[in-house]
Parts: sequence; C-alpha cells; structure tokens
Amino acid sequence: MPWLLLLGSLAQVVFRVWLARAHTGPAADPDESSYLAGARWLAGGPGADLTHHTFYQAGYPLLLSPLRWFTHDPATVYTGVIVINALVGAALFPLGFAALRRFGVGRGTALPLSFAAALLPATTFFGMFALTDAVLPALALGWLLLLDRFVRTGRPLDGALASLVAAYAFFTHSRGEVVLAVHVLALPATRRRAMWAGLATAAGGYLAASAVNDALRRSLYPGGARDLAGLLQERLTGVSGQAWTLSGMCGQIWYLVVGTWGLAGIGLVATVAALGRRDTRLMAGVLLTTTFGIAYASEAALPDEHRVGNFAYGRYLALLALVYVLVALAVLVRAAALNTLRASLTGVLIAAGTGGTVLLYAGTRLRTHQYIGFDFPETAFLTWNRTEFRLVAATFAATGLLAALLAVHRLGGGRALAVLLLAVNVAAMLHIAGDGRRVVPAPPLPAASERGGVVVDRSLHWMARTKLIDPVWWTRIGWIDAAHQAPPRGVCTVVVPPGTTGTPADRTWPGHPAGWKTRAGGWGETRWVAWYDPRCGAGSA
Repeated sequence: MPWLLLLGSLAQVVFRVWLARAHTGPAADPDESSYLAGARWLAGGPGADLTHHTFYQAGYPLLLSPLRWFTHDPATVYTGVIVINALVGAALFPLGFAALRRFGVGRGTALPLSFAAALLPATTFFGMFALTDAVLPALALGWLLLLDRFVRTGRPLDGALASLVAAYAFFTHSRGEVVLAVHVLALPATRRRAMWAGLATAAGGYLAASAVNDALRRSLYPGGARDLAGLLQERLTGVSGQAWTLSGMCGQIWYLVVGTWGLAGIGLVATVAALGRRDTRLMAGVLLTTTFGIAYASEAALPDEHRVGNFAYGRYLALLALVYVLVALAVLVRAAALNTLRASLTGVLIAAGTGGTVLLYAGTRLRTHQYIGFDFPETAFLTWNRTEFRLVAATFAATGLLAALLAVHRLGGGRALAVLLLAVNVAAMLHIAGDGRRVVPAPPLPAASERGGVVVDRSLHWMARTKLIDPVWWTRIGWIDAAHQAPPRGVCTVVVPPGTTGTPADRTWPGHPAGWKTRAGGWGETRWVAWYDPRCGAGSA
C-alpha cells in the first residue's frame, strides 16, 4: 500500500505539472506578481512597492523563496513554483486516503476514490498559478485530520501539530485567520488537560507569523496596504450590506456544490447530520463553522468590482471542497441506498436554493457585469461556455453528473465510482487548461537595463507596473514624474504610458535624455514604452 500511495502521488505530480506546461509567468495579477515579489524579498532580493494593493501574506512566498537561491531567471523560477504546487497538491492523495480510512472506507476502495477526488478542479486548477490557493486545500485537510486525531487520542503532540498547521494557514491567507480562530475555540472543547500544548503552539505560531507578515508589509507596502476595514464595518452594520454578504455567501455555497459535481451537497448534508452524534459533533461543528465563517467574512470584505464573481464565486471555499467530497464519497460507499438518495436530493435542493437566492439578488447584473473566465473554471466546463455565466444550466449539468455518479456506484460499486469521478475530473481539467500551447513572451525590457535602476511614470496604468514586477528581478522598481523630472542617477530605464493610439514610441516622452532609445512592450491590452540608455550595463537592445 505505501508503494501505491507513492506511485499515485508521483502520477499526480506529473499530471499537475503537465497541465501547467504552457505557463511561463504570472497571469492572475496582481496576486501572482505580489506573491513572487514577496518570495524574492524573503530570499534576500529586491522587493516591490505594492502600496494600496491587497496585502498578500508571507506563508506561501516563504515556500517559494528557496527557488531564488538557485536562479534569477523569471521563467525558471515560475516553473519551480509549478513544481512546488504540484508536490503540495499531490499530497492530497495520501491525505484523502487517510481521511477515507478514518471514515471507515476499506483500503481497496479508499485508494482509487482518494486518487480521483484529489484531482478535483478546486484542488488542481489553482496549482497552475503562483497562488496561495494551490496549497490551502492540503493545509485545510491536514489540519482537520490532525485535530480529529487529537480529539480521539488526547495526545498533546497531536494538538500541537494541529495548532502548527492552523497557525501556518493564518500565516498564508486571511482565510487562515478563520481557521486559526475556529481551531482555538475548538481546543477547550477537547481534552482540557491536553489542550495547553495546542494553545501554546497556536499562540507562538500566531506571534511568529504576525512578526514576519508585519515585516513584509513594512517593506512591500510602504504607503500602506488596501484597507477594507471601513467596507467590512459598513457591510456588517447595514441592511444592504448584510443582503450583499448573505447573498454572496449563498453564491459561494452554490459554487461549492455545483463545482464538485453535486458531491459537496451530500457532504454538507452528512456534516449537518453528524452534529447530532456525540462522537462526531465537534469535528462537524468545526468544519461547518469554518465553511460559513470563511464564506461570510470573505464576502463581507469583498469590494463591488462590478464583476459576476461578486455574486457567485468558488475560490474562497475551494480549500474545503475536497473535504466535503470525501465525506460524500464515504456516505455513498457506507450508507444504505435510501439514505444516500435522501442526502443527494437534499444536496440538490441546497444548490437550487442557494442558486435561486443569487438569481433573485443579482438579477440582470449576472449578465451586465464583467465576466472573468478565471473566476468560473468548473462552470465553464459544465456549460461548455467560456464567455458567459449560466447559473441554471450549470446547476442542471452538475445534477446530471451527480445522477451519473450515483448510478455508476449503484451498478458497479466504489471502484467504478472512482473511475467515473477520475474521468470527469481529468476531462474538466483538460477543458479548463486549454490546448497547452506554450507562448514565451519577449523580455519586457531591453537587456541593456538589467544592471541599472528602473522607474515607471506615475501615470502608467497599475496593471502595467504590476506586470513588470516579476521580470524586473534585479532591482526594486521606483517612481518618476517623467513630465517634470529627469531620471535619477543610476537609472537605466524609464517606463512611460504608450500614449494615444497611433502615437510613435519616440514621441511618448518628449523630455527624454539625449541618446536614449525606446522599446514598446506589454501583454495583451497592457502596454507601455520603455526608454533606456544603451550605455548602461553590458548588453544591448
């Protein structure tokens, strides 16, 4: 069995890396570039100025920082990030196996089911990017397994390990703040004499994580990070804010169910039912409190960006999707057919009810607001549509897949269920990942600038500046008012806006120093013009 777990984990790593084979640099910005900048700073390199952006915590960049000890090449570093993500993501297979065994599923059935479940899009898609979401599912499942073990054994070491993982989740993302809070509240409900080691570890982890995060904030956010406290207060104290928050929370639950082909609906029903049993009450309460705590808090602090993802979003609860799917698989394998049918129908009703709430609240905004495909990987597969959000169609498609999974299990048992689940997950990821054609963009700045300072004009669009953070690995990008300032000493490159359509590159900076040359750059609609001194450094344009 250990060899099968090892080989299966290796297969998971290979598949996950292969899915991201076309990715050579950040695409989901500012998140990815901010995490990569944090990793570079933690490794002793130059940071970045992320003032007024959301604060991206240090836990995930800390995992990536050793890559900078071996190479500075941005594409090579990014490939290393994908490999690290794949290794962490592959750990969901043995962790899922341990969870199914804890639920009473036999080894021969738990092995293929956990392998298939680990490849859910919710646990695989984000591993294709430099995002903390790539590691959060493993942290969440590991934390729950360790906490459950502590509840059963009462050994202080188990409590301390669970606290360590919860503290690292706090170190990694604001969702981890909910994890740590729930963990600390749960410890006194366990074994009183043994909980102190867990509480001490949680406190120590909190203080250490806060110290590193504060240092990162001071260096990378010199003008302060984006402040959502005012928005959060408004949402929590106003009727309209509560309507936004509760509707968005329903949208997250809807996506959790639909994005797992209906299986998380069964898992939710089974978890609520477990509240009525003494031996499972605590862990069921921990899971549900964490789920609804994350959904509520994240939605309350979410700015209205006039995008469809404001109303139905799967990313925030993706870290718990696998947990609910594993619960559902255990129910399907172990429960009587009638109980399974009832749980499935109730799960479908949860999807219908939460989806209906989103339709009533959001209304036409689901069509008029901006649709971002990155927000909807699973529903794009369910509806075979990458350009628009179709809530009703996605709900029916997920219900149909659930019916197929139930039928296959009824006819062929747990292993047949695993085969179909694996096929659906792989097909979904192949569709989501696209054709995998590798496109390597040209270097964003001339080679002559790689040993000198780089500044950007204050009027440059924030996304253009963000896109430069990772490839400009040798220095921290500064600011300049190009219309009124000369380049500071040591600066080899000044990046300015491209001007209006049709403006020649050599007219984008009338006050440029004599002898400087231009190079237009950018990705997609994010464009700029780099003015550079060809006498800097050792290279040439």
